[in-house]
Amino acid sequence: MTTNNHEVIFAIVDSGYAEDVMDIARELGVRGGTILNARGVANQEAAAFFGITLHTEKEILMMVVDKALRDTVLNAIYKEMGMSKKAKGIAFSLPVSDVAGLVKEPEHKEEE
Repeated sequence: MTTNNHEVIFAIVDSGYAEDVMDIARELGVRGGTILNARGVANQEAAAFFGITLHTEKEILMMVVDKALRDTVLNAIYKEMGMSKKAKGIAFSLPVSDVAGLVKEPEHKEEE
């Protein structure tokens, strides 16, 4: 395990939109993620308060990213997949203290 400068981004979206979120993240340099199927449990009063329609089937996309990418990725997800969009998504990040299993991307050397 190595201590490093990574964060995990969680994007919770209506079912069927996690791949779209991953496409946005890939364009910004994220190499991969994991999608979990989930079920939302918000109550009707909360839905009415926020002015949203409940779609209980959800997908959670988890991506371990370099801290330098975090804000860019979160902003892009919010802009394209936020609560006011079809995906009805939220995204947040948490710090990661240790990571095992990540392979550092090889540095590209320019050919002479």
